[in-house]
Amino acid sequence: MTVLAAAIALVGSLFFALGAALQQFEAVGSTKPGLLALLRKPRWLLGGVSILAGGGLHIVALGLGPLTIVQPMGVASLLFALPLAATLHGRKPSRQELGAAAVVAAGLILLVLMVPESEGPTRLDPNGVLTLLGVSGVAAVLLWAGSRAVSPAGRAALLATSSGVLYGATATLMRVLVDGTWNWWYLLALPVPALLALVMLQRAYAVGHFGVSFASLQIADPLTAVAFGALLLGEPLPTGIAPIAAAALTAAGTVALARTSPLEARNELA
Repeated sequence: MTVLAAAIALVGSLFFALGAALQQFEAVGSTKPGLLALLRKPRWLLGGVSILAGGGLHIVALGLGPLTIVQPMGVASLLFALPLAATLHGRKPSRQELGAAAVVAAGLILLVLMVPESEGPTRLDPNGVLTLLGVSGVAAVLLWAGSRAVSPAGRAALLATSSGVLYGATATLMRVLVDGTWNWWYLLALPVPALLALVMLQRAYAVGHFGVSFASLQIADPLTAVAFGALLLGEPLPTGIAPIAAAALTAAGTVALARTSPLEARNELA
């Protein structure tokens, strides 16, 4: 079952990477990369279907095998996404670009494997939900504001990090709904950070540095969920020097990726 779970998770990563590459290709090539305009593009919608399929396969894999096997397979989507996106743009990824992505993936895998598993039901009171939405919203706005004053690679990274923070908040709220606390307004609040995250991600893709934006998303999403889990849900955090080293490795890989990832196109967004 473990081998089957790993294989399914790996295929899921391929679907997720393909979906991200398709959506970035449409966003970066559009004169109006807003969400409503992108929804009218069949290839962008196909990318969304591919991402949903990848997420579904990841859930199936989690039901068949241990988290320590399935989660690292999910991180592999970064290594799939770069060649797929490069092919769509009619080029080959450089060795430096792939090497930097491999460093990011290695650091992220180590971080994922170090997070202790939580025990017991997940519960969050209404004040905690408001804190979750407020903190993630403020952080996303600050990252968006900061993106307006940096280089294209930095802009792609900050916009994608903003999206990852919002997706991390969405994942945390989803866990609360599924595992512990049920409240109808929690369910109504769920689409808000998810839609804002999608908008921010398309803005990041439209900048043109796909490797940087996708890597930043891959890092920010799980780390935000882990942080909220510790701050609001009382879940344990990894301790010792190893997590710091893994985080430093991930950061170094992201910086290297920003220096090697080409600018496919340039769109100035409001």
